[in-house]
Amino acid sequence: MEPALATTLGASSVAALRPRAARASALTSVAPRAARCARAVRWEAGRSRGRLLRVSCDAAVAEKPTEEEDAAEEKFEYQAEVSRLMDLIVHSLYSHKEVFLRELVSNASDALDKLRFLGVTDSALLADGGDLEIRIKSDPDAGTITVTDTGIGMTKDELKDCLGTIAQSGTSKFLKALKENKEVGSDNSLIGQFGVGFYSAFLVAEKVVVSTKSPKTDKQFVWEADADSSSYVIKEETDPEKLITRGTQITLFLRPDDKYEFADPTRIQGLVKNYSQFVSFPIYTWQEKSRTVEVEEDEEPKEGEEATEVSYPERSASCTRNFSSDFTYFCNCYIFHVQGEKEKKKKTITEKYWDWELANETKPIWMRSPKEIEKTEYNEFYKKTFNEFLDPLSYTHFTTEGEVEFRSVIYIPGMAPLSNEEIMNPKTKNIRLYVKRVFISDDFDGELFPRYLSFVKGVVDSNDLPLNVSREILQESRIVRIMRKRLVRKTFDMIEEISEKEDKEDYKKFWESFGKFIKLGCIEDTGNHKRLAPLLRFPTSKNEENMISLDQYVESMPENQNAIYYIATDSLQSAKTAPFLEKLVQKDIEVLYLIEPIDEVAIQNLQTYKEKKFVDISKEDLELGDEDEDSKETKQEYTLLCDWVKQQLGDKVAKVQISKRLSSSPCVLVSGKFGWSANMERLMKAQTLGDTSSLEFMRGRRIFEINPDHPIVKDLNAACKNEPESTEAKRAVELLYETALISSGYTPESPAELGGKIYEMMSIALGGRWGRSDTEAEVTNTESDSSEGTVTEVIEPSEVRPESDPWRD
Repeated sequence: MEPALATTLGASSVAALRPRAARASALTSVAPRAARCARAVRWEAGRSRGRLLRVSCDAAVAEKPTEEEDAAEEKFEYQAEVSRLMDLIVHSLYSHKEVFLRELVSNASDALDKLRFLGVTDSALLADGGDLEIRIKSDPDAGTITVTDTGIGMTKDELKDCLGTIAQSGTSKFLKALKENKEVGSDNSLIGQFGVGFYSAFLVAEKVVVSTKSPKTDKQFVWEADADSSSYVIKEETDPEKLITRGTQITLFLRPDDKYEFADPTRIQGLVKNYSQFVSFPIYTWQEKSRTVEVEEDEEPKEGEEATEVSYPERSASCTRNFSSDFTYFCNCYIFHVQGEKEKKKKTITEKYWDWELANETKPIWMRSPKEIEKTEYNEFYKKTFNEFLDPLSYTHFTTEGEVEFRSVIYIPGMAPLSNEEIMNPKTKNIRLYVKRVFISDDFDGELFPRYLSFVKGVVDSNDLPLNVSREILQESRIVRIMRKRLVRKTFDMIEEISEKEDKEDYKKFWESFGKFIKLGCIEDTGNHKRLAPLLRFPTSKNEENMISLDQYVESMPENQNAIYYIATDSLQSAKTAPFLEKLVQKDIEVLYLIEPIDEVAIQNLQTYKEKKFVDISKEDLELGDEDEDSKETKQEYTLLCDWVKQQLGDKVAKVQISKRLSSSPCVLVSGKFGWSANMERLMKAQTLGDTSSLEFMRGRRIFEINPDHPIVKDLNAACKNEPESTEAKRAVELLYETALISSGYTPESPAELGGKIYEMMSIALGGRWGRSDTEAEVTNTESDSSEGTVTEVIEPSEVRPESDPWRD
């Protein structure tokens, strides 16, 4: 068994370790000639580059022992400050206890890889060892886990080098030997890089026993150590029942706290499927199974009944001399036997038994050539790996070579997540990272994919990823940035391929499910605006039902149109009826409807598309390119009215001006050029942690625009010239302003006060129309006087009513 990981230890990890002279360690021996078996263990601690300490061990043999002495137990000291280093491994290096099985399986896979590689040149190594496989057996009653492989195994010296020296990896030595031997080559698929993977077993075990047999030797050795001990024991295996043909068997004696969790066979199988599902060697786990069998019922004859027996026919003496008669006799016996069996009743029972079950049935599809894989295989792999029930909308399988080499298969799901939590939470479980087919992590915070592409699911397998010693944390580096860039590029290619299909239903499904993610990308990823903008879809004034792209909008623009117009509201209905659209609809100018809360922010971050600016039609200084001499004369004519209305409204508005966007509405309230729009102001007020001071600052100024062609504005213009102090005219201006607040998307400061003004105007319009009696009018006036304490002036309705009056008979 080879530890999978090899690295150097930082000075802080072995702070108490100092270079020391060689000294003889205490030896325990049961042989009578202990003096001849004495061994001296020399400790060396040297300072290497980067101010790191490397710990090594040299065992000097005083005299070659006999075979009997070699079989005796020998006690060795770890070659480091084990009490401190083991504490680091168990409590600091790994964040999850369950990774111990991943490390042990990875080590077993390394041992099998080594044997397979060396067996190419020396077939004798593979003799009498069985198939290359890994078996894991857990015993809940005894609280043990046994991991067995049929790999290369270890000799006694290798046990001391690899398991007796922490951070010493046999895998790294093997890789170094391969690179130095040019004839063999450097291509390999070994997993281990550091030398602490084996010691992760002490995360859950209080005692570990390693029994190993190398094909290079005839002896089998046992390595044994306790978690809290600073020493280990190596001895020769002499029990015939425990001998193995080849390989390594690791037995973990679990701690009492971890016994009930990790000794469960179902739990073990789940860990194998999660971390080691794609290891190239078969992994079998010991599982309890059930099967249905039929058994005969044991029925006793009831009282008064005798048991029926099948009586066979008598055989005549001539049967022995006549073949035909003999055959007939035996046929009759069989018939009687069958009849007797039919008379016996049978029942079906469920029988439980234990057997080996293959845990890694799914093969790593990304390791195969895309030309050899059918679409159904990709879909099945997606459903099984990510527990999905719908086929993906699209997928891509690619291999990247060059500075960074990795293989990947990524998918666009068939439906959106059931909640929007994944949009807000950058940590998802959608990308599974593998290193040489061994699962490392699926918990990322934007390292491989940005947040707005968190809906993408897939696997990434690389040999070049910069991992820490525990292989659980992906270090930020240039390699990771290159991987992220290429993964994002492939995802955009996949989405663009869906959008360019003749069948638009697929992209319609994609946009309904993941459109918000793309809009979020316009806000967060300014570097990819050119790839994100063509993917956007919006309803417009000309296409309310079928959303169009920005490319389609630009293609249908008139030649003299220099901007892309949009309006942001809370619904499609309010967008269609907004007064800001009136003049643009008359001029046949298409307007984008931004009806989702994120739309306006996304468009403001884009700013332009194909050299066309985005213009909000609800803000001031809307240029439609139609100003002429008549409009200038109109402005001069209504200058006095604008000043008068501004005087009445005071600080409620910044200014009053003639509108260029109205045709049927009397007035509209627009926001300042650099302030929030009405829609944005509504959204910011709804924020849970909204700041009222910033709300007042960003709200900006409001501009009151009037339509000079509307009868109400004409009447007010006459009132301004003839009776500027008229109370009715001033009240009409106030009501006009507050009505414009609502129609423009703003919220009135006092809805109740606005309601009272509307009721008052209704009373004026309806007073006496249907012949109300004078008595009822007096009662109404009396109640009004008693409630308000003041005399309310009754205004008689005008007898002159225009034809457009809605209340006209």
